[in-house]
Amino acid sequence: MTRTLLDAVQRYTEAHDDPAGTAPAKIAGLNLVRTTTTGELQYGIQHALICLVLQGTKDVTIGGRTLSFQAGDSMLITADVPTVSQISKASRVAPYLSFALDLDPALIADLSAEMKVAPLEEAMPLTLQPTDVEVADTALRLVRLLDRPASIPVLKESLIREMHYWLLAGRHGPAIRHLGFPDSHARRIGRAVAAIRAGFAAPLRVKQLAAIAGMSPSTFHHHFRSITSLSPLQFQKQLRLIEARRIMLADGTPPSHAAYAVGYESVQQFTREYRRLFGLPPVQETKAARRRVYMVV
Repeated sequence: MTRTLLDAVQRYTEAHDDPAGTAPAKIAGLNLVRTTTTGELQYGIQHALICLVLQGTKDVTIGGRTLSFQAGDSMLITADVPTVSQISKASRVAPYLSFALDLDPALIADLSAEMKVAPLEEAMPLTLQPTDVEVADTALRLVRLLDRPASIPVLKESLIREMHYWLLAGRHGPAIRHLGFPDSHARRIGRAVAAIRAGFAAPLRVKQLAAIAGMSPSTFHHHFRSITSLSPLQFQKQLRLIEARRIMLADGTPPSHAAYAVGYESVQQFTREYRRLFGLPPVQETKAARRRVYMVV
């Protein structure tokens, strides 16, 4: 990891970051993050992306697996999965800094064909590798475009393509190849994941999801768990709970209304499962989350 990339991201985020610590970029799919505080657990549904950690440390959990990413590491997520993340090392003097770029399956497919690489069917949804020099260099040139808006329409596509090339050619190559093959297990499961996300409040119908993936129910269960680290039911449950938390925090929705809105028929069951995932009952957890926000602001 070059010091130049760290400096470029620090300068840009200091000038442009929002209250959440994310600096809006004029390149779709690119996010630069600067955080000076630790401890806040963040729950969300991630999609395929590469994240270069430039300074500080971030812990990410998918299913029952947790990895700690430090300066010089690249975090690769290759499936739409619920994650729990936490900045574990950051300060005002040395904030957590990262560069994240969404992965483009169509671009990976195009490059894989040109490079004549075969897919790797089974890959963990979350992997850690040292950042390749070529990847860091391309990231630096993308960040530098942000201060030259006139150059973005002309150069961004070639640089994003170059980034995908170096990822395929480097340490992360085996883990992302399957994203470029429409008939790979990962892409089939991705279609089922999209269906769950679109109708997460509805009852889960595994046979229908297996048909969307073009698999038998037993094969579907096996590959769904191997790709997402969760069963279909666990995946839907986490989607529901994360969405319920979002609407309670954003809109002040009462827990009982949030429970029914995301598909629960029992408020008691919702409260029990919410506490299991977030550590506190809905009312207490959301109050504590708001207090933490006010303390940061």
